[in-house]
Amino acid sequence: MNTPILVIMAAGMGSRYGGLKQIDPVGPAGQVILDYSIYDAYRAGFRRAVFIIKPELREAFETTIGARAAKRMQVDYVYQTADRLPEGLSAPAGRVKPLGTAHAIYCVKGVVDAPFAVINSDDFYGADAYEKMFRYLSQIDPADPVHRCCMVGYKTENTLTENGSVARGVCTADADGRLTSIVERTKIFRGDDGLIHYDAENGEPGGVIPEGTSVSMNLWGFPPRYLEELDSLLRRFFAGSLAADPMKAEIYLPTTVDVLTKEGKATAQVLTTDARWFGVTYREDKPAVVAAIAKMTENGDYPREM
Repeated sequence: MNTPILVIMAAGMGSRYGGLKQIDPVGPAGQVILDYSIYDAYRAGFRRAVFIIKPELREAFETTIGARAAKRMQVDYVYQTADRLPEGLSAPAGRVKPLGTAHAIYCVKGVVDAPFAVINSDDFYGADAYEKMFRYLSQIDPADPVHRCCMVGYKTENTLTENGSVARGVCTADADGRLTSIVERTKIFRGDDGLIHYDAENGEPGGVIPEGTSVSMNLWGFPPRYLEELDSLLRRFFAGSLAADPMKAEIYLPTTVDVLTKEGKATAQVLTTDARWFGVTYREDKPAVVAAIAKMTENGDYPREM
């Protein structure tokens, strides 16, 4: 059985939000964002969920989100810890910050054996995104020597918060909708002039992002063999970016896809959506998310209780 698997990154520290946002209620009956993610993913066809968490969060997840998810799907847990690395590598002494989203996905190696989708635990993606993702992953040929990845691309203006800056992978695609480049911008915001800006970083000047530009919300799809590439990509990261900035450098999923695409080892189809993203990057974002979900519930998009 090659049914696509849903992989959920839930080991983030939540430092900007100021708490354990993954289990903070936003729905009318106490639902958290992940309850809606599981609901939408199940409707799309997913039947197994793998949570990537910190070991100390296991009980909190298992008795809340995990218990509810298990009513619809097979549920498994994987720990993102600093010692889960390719042989011979070790995290810098004193490092507290997680090593990044690509490292989180490396931690599911040996557990995930089918095409898989990756989501953030605190992002509301919408039903359309899961349907497009499941459809694409279901058509992947396991014998294809090229890694046929995909991502759901959201319009930049549909992913902003009024309460601070956001990090997004800014994408460009060719005429066939295949990703040609993705650049991680860690501070994107709407300026007083009404335009979407990104700050200068890594020696590059800031700039403006045109409305309608697709960005990654870390809703990615991968064939299982992609996990094999992460060994060498992590080794490169340790020798390069991490060596230069051992306490803060991270290896991002979009970066790995960009590298593999440029090397001819992968393609990444951009599955576009006009959906509005909702998330709780900052504590001040929560009222807007609660209001949006209440409206969707009132419209019949989601049941009042799950």
